Amino acid sequence: MTPAVDDAQLLASARRALGIEARAIEALGPKLTDTFAAACRICLACQGRVVVTGMGKSGHIAGKIAATLASTGTPAFFLHPAEAGHGDLGMITRSDVLLALSNSGETPELVLLLPHLQRLAVPLIAMTGKPDSTLGRAAAVMLDVGVPEEACPLNLAPTASTTATLAMGDALAVAVLEARGFTAQDFARSHPGGALGRRLLLHVEDLMRHGESVPRVAPDAPLAAGLLEMSRKGLGMTVVVGTDERILGVFTDGDLRRSLDKQIDVHKTLMSEVMTAPGKRIGPRELAAEAVHLMELHRITALPVCDAHGRLLGALNIHDLMRAGVV
Repeated sequence: MTPAVDDAQLLASARRALGIEARAIEALGPKLTDTFAAACRICLACQGRVVVTGMGKSGHIAGKIAATLASTGTPAFFLHPAEAGHGDLGMITRSDVLLALSNSGETPELVLLLPHLQRLAVPLIAMTGKPDSTLGRAAAVMLDVGVPEEACPLNLAPTASTTATLAMGDALAVAVLEARGFTAQDFARSHPGGALGRRLLLHVEDLMRHGESVPRVAPDAPLAAGLLEMSRKGLGMTVVVGTDERILGVFTDGDLRRSLDKQIDVHKTLMSEVMTAPGKRIGPRELAAEAVHLMELHRITALPVCDAHGRLLGALNIHDLMRAGVV
């Protein structure tokens, strides 16, 4: 039967655990010495992949570190150390680097790999809580992630130690990505399905409407014709173009409201008299996110797309951007 416990005890336990883990991360700062810089340089010089390995809870952390490295410009993957001894060691090549995680530094599955790594002459970076361990001594670079205590009250379950190791792995990935000059656009290329990828990779030409789906009228057309064109095309605006397809202006829902306030005759008033000239427009190679910015800045919901000479190429509205997930 579970013993009775009140909310105050639960909160006290949680605060204690967070405090221990926070102190474990804070203690890593003084350990960032030239050995950390050496680990970064090994990763930067790697011509292959950074192979990250660890057993048990360290294995879960290793998988996360490998994923972070891979998504920030350093090719990496996770290798299960037990599987490595049964054929997966062939995944490691002479151009790779091995990043091994073990709090004790004596994990049998990792220790068994050491002679094979030496034969391949693969650089070994170790993250361990025991610098004098077998793994620590065998490493080309040893990063000390030792903690004085675990957050577990029994001081048994890996908690603060795994948190410290994960933080050290993040620090390594961030230092390396900054050294590479890794940009937001680089990040987006490895995350094309994410919101950032859509904002940084999608261009206006990828989303704009083409041809007959683009509303357009001549400047000498009556306002009634412009309203019909707006209604048929459903963009909330129409573009006013000359004979050479150069954009002369735009007519939007806002222009319509202002025109009706003046009680004008929609059959006698020409589009050139009520359009906004020259109107906002955007180029096809601009990022879709820039179209969003322009719409928000000028409080409009649609934009014509033109070439460098001002000729109409297409159009898009806020709903096109929303469907693409840019907004």
